[in-house]
Formats: sequence, C-alpha cells, structure tokens
Amino acid sequence: MKAEEGELQRGFGEIRLFQESLDDLWHLEHLIGPGDLVFATTLRSVESASDKLRPDKPEKRPVRLGIRVERTEFHRFANRLRITGIIEHGDEAGSYHTLNIEPGYEISVIKRWRPVDRERIDRAVKASVYEAVHILTIEEGEAELFRMRQFGPEAVLTITSGSGKESGTGLRSSLFERVASLLEGITGPLVIAGPGFVKDDLVRYLRSASPELAARSLVVETRRIGIGAVQEVIGLGILERIHEDIQLGNEVRLFAELLSRIAKGLPAAYG
Repeated sequence: MKAEEGELQRGFGEIRLFQESLDDLWHLEHLIGPGDLVFATTLRSVESASDKLRPDKPEKRPVRLGIRVERTEFHRFANRLRITGIIEHGDEAGSYHTLNIEPGYEISVIKRWRPVDRERIDRAVKASVYEAVHILTIEEGEAELFRMRQFGPEAVLTITSGSGKESGTGLRSSLFERVASLLEGITGPLVIAGPGFVKDDLVRYLRSASPELAARSLVVETRRIGIGAVQEVIGLGILERIHEDIQLGNEVRLFAELLSRIAKGLPAAYG
C-alpha cells in the first residue's frame, strides 16, 4: 500500500490510499466504516438524451464520486472490496452506489483517523516492501503450499505422489521433481516444514536442481503438515525472523552502496 496524507486537524482529514495487493484490500476493510466519506473513480451508467432514443443499455463511463459509506464487503476470492453508500459528491447525488475496489485502485478517505488506523496504514505500507513468504509442508507422498497473507495463510496447492509400480524412492523423486517445478514461479522466502527427514531430502534435491530456490529456503521441524504445520511455524516466530533478516540485508546492501559511492567520490548521505 502507498499512502499520501493531507493536513489533518486533530486527526480529521483526507488520506489518499493506493492499493497494491489483496492484503491492502483487507486492511482497507478495517480502515473504512459507516459514516466515512470515500472518493474514487468508478464506472457509472450515464444516460444522455440520445441514449433514450436507443434500446441499448446506457454507456458506462468513468466518473469521480464521493460516497458516504454504509457498509463494506471484502471478497477475498474475487480480489476486491465493495464499498456501498449514498452519493454525496458527483452526479445523481442522493442515490446509492457501490465502489468495486481492486489492487491498482486509488481512493481518498475523509474521516477522523484514530491512532489504531494510522498504525494499520503504517503496517500496510511497510509490508509492501516485502515479498510474500511461502510455506511448503511436506511428508512422505504429500506436499502442501501456503502463501502467507497479512490476514492469514492462503492454501495455494496440494501435491500428492502417484501410485503404481514405482518404488518408494521413485515416488519420492517424482514428488520432488513436481514440487521443484511448481515452486519455480514463486519469489521471496520459502519455509519448508514437516516431520521426519523428507523435508531435508527435498532441500538436498533443490540444491542441485534449483540452487537459487534452495538458497532462500529455511527448513523447520514440525510435528504436523498442512495448516497445522503452518500454525507451528507462526508460533515459533519464524516469519518475524525472516522479515528481520530481510531488513538487515537491505541495510547492509545500502551501507555497502554508500561506501562504494564515497570511495568513488560521488555524492552520498547517511542517516
């Protein structure tokens, strides 16, 4: 999320919010409530005199509206937040309208901002610099991948090894190949969790099959797989450690860049 704050008088005023992800929409649902005033560009049917002569539906055109919020609905699987209220600014004032906010949309919210609201915005803005953490839970014959959202774990996929004439070793190799192939598309840190030694064998396989992926993987021993393993990982504070390491890595990289600029006699600033 990106935020641009206007001048607030005793906590009241306008903040522009730019949503970049599904997590931002979830935060937005908790930031906006009944009575708040929200401005956004939306599509609305605009009927002209010539439209009345045609049987076709009126054309929908982009218009900027300000609505007084009555309710919000977060649709996780549709990747949108619906904000419904009465139009106060714009055409057809007094009528109802629903804003469908998706990642990539910018809105302005005018309200009295509580300290908890400001803290949530800060948290959403800071979280946007991190790539999503994925957790792969694995045991013999089965693996499950979860994406960590700010509102909780999101199941991405489940992989099971086939059956038939393959030996146990063959089934495991087949599972590892499928897992490695499906993990190629993800970026950011990966936690590999589960009981026993299968997770360790997977990491050894990845070191030869996908060294870059193995380098950003962290192995965690858990008693269970699936959502139970994810809960164990969260309880161990692993996600906080990962974000701290990323922050430290960014600071080291920036400091190295600073020293390089100083050595070359280029403009540099610290602090």
